[in-house]
Amino acid sequence: MKTRSKAKSKEKKKLTESRKLEHIRICLEREIESTISTGFDDITLVHNAVPEINLDDVNVETQFLGHQLKAPLIVTAMTGGHQEALPINKHIAQAVEALGLAMGVGSQRAAVEDASLADSFTVTRENAPKAFLIGNIGAPQLSLGWGVEEIKTAIEMIKADAMAIHFNAAQEAVQPEGEATFAGVLQALKTLTTNVSTPFIAKETGAGLSQSTATILANAGVKALDVAGLGGTSWPAVEVERAKPEDATKATLGRWFTNWGIPTAVATFEVAYSVKKRIPVIASGGIRTGIDIAKAIAIGADFAGVALPVLSPAVLDAKAVQLFLESLIHGLKAAMFLVGASNLKELSQAPLVVTGPTREWLEYRVYEDFIEFKADRRIRK
Repeated sequence: MKTRSKAKSKEKKKLTESRKLEHIRICLEREIESTISTGFDDITLVHNAVPEINLDDVNVETQFLGHQLKAPLIVTAMTGGHQEALPINKHIAQAVEALGLAMGVGSQRAAVEDASLADSFTVTRENAPKAFLIGNIGAPQLSLGWGVEEIKTAIEMIKADAMAIHFNAAQEAVQPEGEATFAGVLQALKTLTTNVSTPFIAKETGAGLSQSTATILANAGVKALDVAGLGGTSWPAVEVERAKPEDATKATLGRWFTNWGIPTAVATFEVAYSVKKRIPVIASGGIRTGIDIAKAIAIGADFAGVALPVLSPAVLDAKAVQLFLESLIHGLKAAMFLVGASNLKELSQAPLVVTGPTREWLEYRVYEDFIEFKADRRIRK
């Protein structure tokens, strides 16, 4: 009986490792982004032709959970748990170390279960001794019995400064071998935030966080929220690419739910106005330019996160990653210059216009908060 159990466990670990490799290759080779907009196209920052500042004087430095960052930019969770992930994580780590940014790793489940896979994660701290590193475990693992011991193993693996718990219900629901087990997750999360000193980040994975969910998670003790909204990578779309002929039902579900979720701009506003600056908010999900970052901060985010656009340069080398991240930071600074904001606090008060579906979402979903926001920014119909 024990032999059969060990064999089954070994097979499951091998499947997890294989899945990580498939995810990397699909994200590099296939079109797996949502066809629904992030909503940032509906947001226009009002141009200031006389900014009365110098571009070189624009300051984007900030603090994240007590750690100084050179810019409000985080390379969010992508990969790990397979040897092909090792150079990718190494290159990203080297780039964020050089630029003074933060980085999250992909799910550490495989390495917690099989220590031989840990090097694809430990490589991050080896190459980024001073950078802010974020560990990562999926919410389903909490409902399946993972607790303080497993989380501490994941933290120690990369000497993590924070630990992300990713909420990927949409992906698990359509994944061929998905574990859509979320019952009891909140209580397990509360146990972790109470008994582990490392701060926790609650992170969606492409379907967005709502105002009410943000409140629940904040009350559970997390110290930051990553909205990871609709408009970027669609994990249901990724799982469609993985589905085999015998997984036809799951593939159909994946196609149905490719555009499921809350657009990133809406999620950013909802979450930011839910927590009212009590904890940091990260806007991710389809962030592609420095202007996107500026818009996210202007509507309430404290940081922006990018993942998919970093993957291709990360396959090449650290320099390619660094050049891409620098372009985002330069774009953010230019947008701030063009609205007359010399720092991130001023950007958070910059005048803007909200139109289209994003405005409709906000007026329907969070009417009172949006009315207050409009009054602060002098937005008119």
